[in-house]
Amino acid sequence: MPSFTAQDPDFADRCRDSFNRQPAMHLIGASMSRIAPGFCEVELLRRPEVTQQHGFVHGGMVGMIADSAAGYAAYSLFPADATVLTVEYKLNLLAPADADRLLARSQVTKHGRTLTICTMDVVGIRDGREIACATGLATMMCLLGRPDAPRK
Repeated sequence: MPSFTAQDPDFADRCRDSFNRQPAMHLIGASMSRIAPGFCEVELLRRPEVTQQHGFVHGGMVGMIADSAAGYAAYSLFPADATVLTVEYKLNLLAPADADRLLARSQVTKHGRTLTICTMDVVGIRDGREIACATGLATMMCLLGRPDAPRK
């Protein structure tokens, strides 16, 4: 796993603050469970509102938490006066998300001045075991001079 150093010593507070201002994450009940330079983990508890007709967590929810984990893994390495946007991601669904809890983990693999590449993995936790649900790759863009602050 690559090792990265955050440019902003307050990266963790900045990332958590930004994540907590996302109405979409509140809507589905996701939370940021871990943040480190170049790494982020987002957790989603299974609730009826995030499932599909078979009772599995909907693939769209799996994609949402994977994308968010990748965004904050990248954002953790950005300077304080920047924000992050997803450029693209590809996600392979490996197995139904049939678990009580999902964890989306993302790790930066290549950090550039403008674009940052991240791997994404989503696992389901069932009976204390991790079951791979999805894996993917994301490209995130650093928007310099646009602090990630609440809109007025």
